[in-house]
Amino acid sequence: MNPQSAKRSLAHLCERKVPVFLWGPPGIGKSSIVAQIAKEAGIGFIDLRLSLLDPTDLRGIPFFDSKNDSAIWAPPAFLPDGSQERGILFLDELNTAAPMVQASAYQLILDRKIGEYRLPDGWAIVAAGNRESDRGVVFRMAAPLANRFVHLEMEANVDDWRNWAIGSGIEPSIIAYISHRPDALFVFNAESRSFATPRTWQYVHDIIASNPEDDLIMAMVSGAIGEELAASYLGFRLVASQLPDLDAIMEGTCTDVPSDPSALHILCTALTMRVNDYTGSKKLGNLITYSLKLPGEFAVMIVQDLRTRKIELDHLESWPLWMRQFNTLLR
Repeated sequence: MNPQSAKRSLAHLCERKVPVFLWGPPGIGKSSIVAQIAKEAGIGFIDLRLSLLDPTDLRGIPFFDSKNDSAIWAPPAFLPDGSQERGILFLDELNTAAPMVQASAYQLILDRKIGEYRLPDGWAIVAAGNRESDRGVVFRMAAPLANRFVHLEMEANVDDWRNWAIGSGIEPSIIAYISHRPDALFVFNAESRSFATPRTWQYVHDIIASNPEDDLIMAMVSGAIGEELAASYLGFRLVASQLPDLDAIMEGTCTDVPSDPSALHILCTALTMRVNDYTGSKKLGNLITYSLKLPGEFAVMIVQDLRTRKIELDHLESWPLWMRQFNTLLR
């Protein structure tokens, strides 16, 4: 299941308060998707790492009620207290928690209560974890606990990641590189400390944004995605020096077109990231006119990116000519 399908499925199930377990390899954005659902719905969100808890932490601490001559369990402060009517309680890394901690979650997940505590009616429960095949430190989930969830399995998806990356302002050379080499988005290697995932590519963005000295950048990027992939990406990034002036293209005063495919990938990505809802028709028309000089696959790359972001093109004078030239390449 790709991230967008997983997100839509989670939204439906959370609305009905059905417990969900989201499976997937490390670093592909499982927790980010759950947080996005809560943010977009304007509801509460609590991220609880069960792997950091002891078996008694969920139930709370007992204390003696002298007035009633009985013991009462004080619920933990990290559980929803009803101050927010609706929300998502996210049990991340559930299957990395010790079996006794998982067992303590049975009642909370199925009956929505544990000890003296009851989960507010407007709150949904979502759990997430890595698969055993991901070679992480996980405990096999007991059948009674597994049967308390609807299970969804998520995989990294290049198209979903690209749309997110463009909207988030990720370094254009990274987006272009992943478009050029889709296999590089997720390269799981259990034997290596550093390997490529959507999360570690965001680390690469942060590394580039920090403007490190030339003698540091290879070691830093290798520490995020591994040495072999770092060398490939940085070599790809070097061709950015061949790019024509982006502002001049948008103003219609530049007609230079690079010949290197890597440079074309970076150029097309950088140009589409210059466009937003406030870009005027003149600049947008200049961009479409410029794309007429590009090889077909790159002209189509620009238009598909703009269409994905719902940028209107039909009103541009250059659009009918573009359609006559490249319409057969659109999918």
